[in-house]
Amino acid sequence: MGFGAAFTDAAGINMLTLPQAMQDQIIQQYFSDDGLGYVFGRVPMASCDFSTHEYSYADSPLDFQLTKFNLTMEDFQYKIPFIKKAMAASNGKLKLFATPWSSPAWMKTSGRMIGAGELIGDQNGKYYQTWAQYFVKFFEAYHAQGIDFWSLTPQNEPTTGIDPFWKWQTLYFDASMERNFIKKLLGPALAANPITKNMKIMINDDQRINLPHWPKVILSDPMAAQYVNGIALHWYEDFIDPATVVTETHNLYPDYFILATEACAGYEPALGPKLGSWSRAEQYANDLIKDIGNWVAGWVDWNYMLDLQGGPNLVKNFVDATLIVNSTAQEYYKQPIWHVMAQFSKFIKPGSTRIQTTIIEKSVDVEGLSFLNADGTKTVVLLNKNEVLDFEVAVSDVSAPNVIYDLTIQANSLVTIVYK
Repeated sequence: MGFGAAFTDAAGINMLTLPQAMQDQIIQQYFSDDGLGYVFGRVPMASCDFSTHEYSYADSPLDFQLTKFNLTMEDFQYKIPFIKKAMAASNGKLKLFATPWSSPAWMKTSGRMIGAGELIGDQNGKYYQTWAQYFVKFFEAYHAQGIDFWSLTPQNEPTTGIDPFWKWQTLYFDASMERNFIKKLLGPALAANPITKNMKIMINDDQRINLPHWPKVILSDPMAAQYVNGIALHWYEDFIDPATVVTETHNLYPDYFILATEACAGYEPALGPKLGSWSRAEQYANDLIKDIGNWVAGWVDWNYMLDLQGGPNLVKNFVDATLIVNSTAQEYYKQPIWHVMAQFSKFIKPGSTRIQTTIIEKSVDVEGLSFLNADGTKTVVLLNKNEVLDFEVAVSDVSAPNVIYDLTIQANSLVTIVYK
């Protein structure tokens, strides 16, 4: 399906510190065919931790009709202009999906967007009904700006909403709550609106540890499943469960695509960017290979740009990014993470098919994937995680047994081969 990144407030804020020509260059390098060829863009619905303050689109208490719903300065300055430029750079191939971090504070049991809490009242009550209409209002507002969305997730990391110590915006749903919300309110509301009637819904948008339980709860209910198209995953707790649980989930529900919707380095133990870090790039490559090798059909990075501190972030949850901006020097740095993303997004295009890859002399340090591209070419991606040893590799294709590509994969390196 492809690769992409998120249009956060923080990314837009950093873009605006650079000259116009440099901004345009960055968009081209991300979204054009001459660049990385990104085809996905994730858009937070209102504020997230990578904003400078808490805000929603309906901050007037008890406005159940959403009469005062409005987009904000952040949309018009930090998101919409760069989304439109990315749409143009991608020649219409950009697929946008939206995700809320929290409802307006007055809808939550805690009365605050930040921290634990859920929607007030009965799951069929007026707060839940208003929340479903909030989604529709959001898509109508962006449509009025010339931007239409491909998909949504009902909630970012919904399980964090039960954590009393959670530091940024969240809203609690468990799997049954998300099922009921989709089945009774969100799905019907989207289907009834001409702008959103073809909107795809991805469930979970949380950690791998939720698999396969979360999809089972929702997709075993036909009334909910009719509105669902995919399953969204984050990478932050991948060390808890193996990637094989993703294959298990795919085997249970092969008609639903699986998309990795958020990942970043530098979130722990050392917060923020580490300029020139190969270990973080290797972390990306390793996750990409394991995810895609287990039926993940696309992979979306977090912020497309951050500053030298890894922000701005309203709770100082600083992380790394593919591009780091030095606004004082009026320059930006492509992290090794950028080049790893390029090895995948540039040479594995939407519509490609993963094909079987067998490493005969197995090494824990060498991993790889192979793909048949729509143009008939084949792509092989190989990662050598060994810090010291180079490996001599012979790549052979069962469809052309007499053709062998010999190469050396250097220590700590990622290699991509494209052939026909």
